[in-house]
Amino acid sequence: MRHKHGYRKLNRTSQHRAALLKNLSIALTTSERIETTVPKAKELRKYYEKLITKALNEDTLNAHRAIFAMLQHKESTKKIMNEIAPKYKDRNGGYTRIIRTRIRRGDATSMAIIELV
Repeated sequence: MRHKHGYRKLNRTSQHRAALLKNLSIALTTSERIETTVPKAKELRKYYEKLITKALNEDTLNAHRAIFAMLQHKESTKKIMNEIAPKYKDRNGGYTRIIRTRIRRGDATSMAIIELV
C-alpha cells in the first residue's frame, strides 16, 4: 500500500521520472496546454505549481536560477518569470487545470488535458 507515499513512480527510474517531468513542464510552458495520461498530469501539476510559486514569491536572480535548475531551458524560464507568473500574482495556488478527455485506444489508458488557468 502507498499510504502517504508522496509521489507516483510512473514505472520509471528516478532520473527518467525527473527528465519526464522536466520535458512535460517545458512543453506546458511553450504551448500552455498538453494532452498526457492522467497520472502524469497529476504529477506534473505538483511539479509545475511549485515552479510558478517560486517565480511569484521571489522575483530575483536567485529565483531565475532555481527555476532554470529545475527546467534547464532558458526560453521556458524566461516565459515563466516574465509572462506566466505575473498573471497569477493575485491567486493562491491552482494555476493548472486537468480535464479528462478520452480512453487511449492502444492500451486503454485514461488521457487528460492539462492547461494553465
